[in-house]
Amino acid sequence: MPALDVIIVNWNTGDALRECLQSIAGALDPSFTINRVVVVDNASRDGSADGLAAAGVRVDVVRNPVNRGFAAACNDGARDSRADYLLFLNPDTRLFADTLTKTMAFLESPAQATAGICGVGLLDEHGQPSSVGARFPSPLLIFGEATGLSRALPALFPPHRLTGADLPATRDVDQIIGAFFLVRGGLFAALGGFDERFFVYFEEVDFSLRAKQAGFRSVYFADARAYHRGGLSTEQVKAARLFYLLRSRLLFGFKHFSRPSAWLVFLTTFLVEWPARLLFALVQRQNGDVAETNAAYKRLLAFVRTPGWRDPR
Repeated sequence: MPALDVIIVNWNTGDALRECLQSIAGALDPSFTINRVVVVDNASRDGSADGLAAAGVRVDVVRNPVNRGFAAACNDGARDSRADYLLFLNPDTRLFADTLTKTMAFLESPAQATAGICGVGLLDEHGQPSSVGARFPSPLLIFGEATGLSRALPALFPPHRLTGADLPATRDVDQIIGAFFLVRGGLFAALGGFDERFFVYFEEVDFSLRAKQAGFRSVYFADARAYHRGGLSTEQVKAARLFYLLRSRLLFGFKHFSRPSAWLVFLTTFLVEWPARLLFALVQRQNGDVAETNAAYKRLLAFVRTPGWRDPR
């Protein structure tokens, strides 16, 4: 029987974490074993990581005294794992009764021996398909996202995200999003886990690209489903969310792109996207968004003045 560890990173997610754990308990099956369910709490202040014993599944809680970010917390939860598979699961997800049974059977089939990462169909609160995967970023893709051209002219500027509606059947993708990110344990160990420079965002993009370079595929498995609300933690801190998104994108560019391409992304971020975001907020009369955008970019300007930030590791 294949063995599975489930790692959940929590930051002030309220009752959603307990509901997620209860759904894990409801998805157990004799065809696989769950060695551990680990909740890594990044210094939550809402008590969401307390009293989890009543969730119906045994939980090991790792309490970080400060918010170490998503990538580092995932690595904390996976440390010393001996499981065949690691499932990184967001606390705002809920599994269905057959989610794990179907997905584990799929990955255990001989045809999927080179599938290193697997995701499933994710449904939003209205039961509609939500983001399940993405294309690897490129300077063209980033420019399209920054200017809104990916929505106006998707044939010329492909959007970054892919939803279940875009993927009607099981197929390989560049990247599975981190809400339900199932990885072979040996691959995770071989790649040294997530790059902890990505505080949040792009850590799974970077990992998926390194996995592909190592000869492993990322697969969207259409026959299994899970619920995903999305943004439960990050919507609490919108300016910080935008800062970390842009910061991680710049880090990814200077790690994986050529230097001219990375600098093109840098210039797009500051000279194109910043004014575009401000203009959109002003047109929509969203003064709060103007303030949050400027706050995020001020933090980003301070970050790019840090010596050595462009050095890939």
